[in-house]
Amino acid sequence: MNYPFWDVPFLGSGWIIGLIAIFHVMISHFAVGGGFYLPMAEAKALREGREDWLRALRDHARFFIILTGVFGAVSGVGIWFAIGLAHPESTSTLIHNFVFGWAIEWVFFIVELTAAAVYYYGWDKLPRRTHLIVGWIYAFCAWMSLVIINGILTFMLTPGTSWLGAAGTGQEASYFWQAFFNPTYFPSLVLRTLVCISMAGVYALITASRIDPIAEPQLKDELIRWSAKWLLPSFILVPICFFWYLASVPESQRALLNLGISTIGQGTFTQVTRAATVVVMTSATILAFVYFSAWRNSRHFNLGRALCVLFLAFAATASAEHSREMLRKPFVIGEHMYSNGIRKQEVERFNREGYLANSMWLKTDAPPVSLRQVAFGREIEPETTANLARGELMFRGQCLACHTVEGYRPMARLLQGRDRQAIMAFLKTLHENKPDSPYRNYMPPLVGTPDEVEALADYLDAILNHNVKTRSGHIAQAGKTNF
Repeated sequence: MNYPFWDVPFLGSGWIIGLIAIFHVMISHFAVGGGFYLPMAEAKALREGREDWLRALRDHARFFIILTGVFGAVSGVGIWFAIGLAHPESTSTLIHNFVFGWAIEWVFFIVELTAAAVYYYGWDKLPRRTHLIVGWIYAFCAWMSLVIINGILTFMLTPGTSWLGAAGTGQEASYFWQAFFNPTYFPSLVLRTLVCISMAGVYALITASRIDPIAEPQLKDELIRWSAKWLLPSFILVPICFFWYLASVPESQRALLNLGISTIGQGTFTQVTRAATVVVMTSATILAFVYFSAWRNSRHFNLGRALCVLFLAFAATASAEHSREMLRKPFVIGEHMYSNGIRKQEVERFNREGYLANSMWLKTDAPPVSLRQVAFGREIEPETTANLARGELMFRGQCLACHTVEGYRPMARLLQGRDRQAIMAFLKTLHENKPDSPYRNYMPPLVGTPDEVEALADYLDAILNHNVKTRSGHIAQAGKTNF
């Protein structure tokens, strides 16, 4: 909690991560799947003596290296930048626990980028057998990057009992392999590999669609049909692997999906279920669209239709990644760290000592600021302003990671129509975090002393019901704060 708070108006910090991550996943999975597509297609062309295939594959290789080597790398850096600002505590935990894994991944990544450059620029310069070997080196290193990253991503949902037993002892890194090969590691790896194969076919359809059907009808027909086949393994195996994955997810997380499925008729339809439904619908649409538009009518398959397939793939990928993220709620690291950066083992201490007492962003020795604002039909005295400032710190530290005031997941809508008493009752429910609480499954407990919870209630009441402007929600610097 001793990091600056990143306040992103309207969207919220989570959406910044999501937008960058979805864009990156679309490209990075193509980087892995396309790494297998190119040498396999090249080997087929060499085996059959198809120079026309080799010319088309060279064009596809140029598209591949620009998209993955430039936009994929830049978006990867963007993810690091965004998560470091939005979730510094969880990012720090991942770095400290998996520093050896990150080092391994960077080695594969450097070899991967080097091999990609040699593969493209050595197309007509290297002996064909050597060129093909370089392609396979790239494919292996790209997939190994996925193998490493998958362990870290799945750890965030299912750290495993061994690592959780050591959490907070300073010996977490000793359980590196147990955390890495966690319960959801292998089903997730298979699922992502299948998605990578599909992405290879989706992007290959884009370059194949630009082949002139009049000048080279046979080439276009063959490449589109061959690329369309790359989508088939996913649609056959993904449902099986998906149930394997769900069986590995803790029951508490599966409950979010089961709740949405079992209560559709009553209107309770969780975000996880909505996203999973979109994945199923878009995947089925892709299969049907590719079959009727590409497989059966390959010579008339143009760039517009290929972009439609890409858009559907984007929707399916975005929904799948959103479902995976939502399954972790209310944690960012399963059963260890809540989505607001508070560790599960710290809750009791923060409730006893105070949340703000452990924050470096509250200066307890600073004199009150003589600031007066007009609100509640009267002037706010410095003491009241200081209390609102404490409430704002509570909001920024415990709510801002998931909510905004009037944007995404807005407090204005969540607390709409509630007065100060009703807001306090809501906060008390979050603070007590009882087993029967309707918010327990997807919201972290509110921590802090009773005075701090009261300060948060005052703050929320001021900005939502009395139009007091703040840094977070539209208090100028007030009270004992230091930013």
